[in-house]
Amino acid sequence: MLFNLKLKNIFFILLGSAIMGFGVVHFNMQNQLAEGGFTGITLLIYNLTGLSPAISNILLNLPLFFIGYRLLGKRTFIYTIIGTVGLSIFIAVFEKYQFHIPLKDDLMLAALFAGVFIGVGLGIIFRYGGTTGGVDIIARLVFKYKGYSMGKTMFVFDFCVITLSLATYLSYKEAMYTLVLVFIGSRVIDFIQEGAYAARGAFIISESNQEIASKINNEMERGVTLLKGYGSFSKLEKDVIYCVVGKNEIVRLKNLITSVDPHAFVSVSVVHDVLGEGFTLDENKKPLDE
Repeated sequence: MLFNLKLKNIFFILLGSAIMGFGVVHFNMQNQLAEGGFTGITLLIYNLTGLSPAISNILLNLPLFFIGYRLLGKRTFIYTIIGTVGLSIFIAVFEKYQFHIPLKDDLMLAALFAGVFIGVGLGIIFRYGGTTGGVDIIARLVFKYKGYSMGKTMFVFDFCVITLSLATYLSYKEAMYTLVLVFIGSRVIDFIQEGAYAARGAFIISESNQEIASKINNEMERGVTLLKGYGSFSKLEKDVIYCVVGKNEIVRLKNLITSVDPHAFVSVSVVHDVLGEGFTLDENKKPLDE
């Protein structure tokens, strides 16, 4: 395809735009909750002038399209156009054909739903290489060049926009609930970005490394890697076992290690994304989802 675009990515970017658009219309706009970033600015304009966020979203993002093209490359630029225009289209559609969800008396529930819908929508868009323009572009650039998570970067921008909204049309109560939805949204974005699988990685140091490695291979059918380690105190070289298992397998792994060496040193950490045999590929190196 042109610029190596993938239909799968385009589909999920549009799906994320639809989910986010639904959340903005049915939970933010219906309950007069603000947002952060450019979406928050479009809501601010909407509450002050009545101009639809579908229109102001496009107008505000036009200057940033050039930045996205020059710094993010042609493919990401096209995905950004798709995400931004898609969001505006879905906002316009849901504004015209919206469901009335009576949550005005329960702003906490409205904030929770708004945070989840916007977080899921943006998380899907980011995961498949797109943005919805505005602060999304800035957050993506910060992630690309500085390594800071997109969710945290956006939370900083969101706070500034919410402060401006508070100074213009938000009440203190609505502002507090908006902060709740923005925080939830940022965490959901990070969760989807980092991967929902959340496997466990284990470093194992033992005098019985070979036996432990053999049992992991044979009984759990998981691969292991032997790394060379050097004890700072003992001044001795030792092999260190590293393996990755599913989160539902970690108890079994610990029991296996203890059965061989009750005194083994084990360090377990969360692994957010896993690629390769046993996780995304089968034993024939073919994708598991095919």
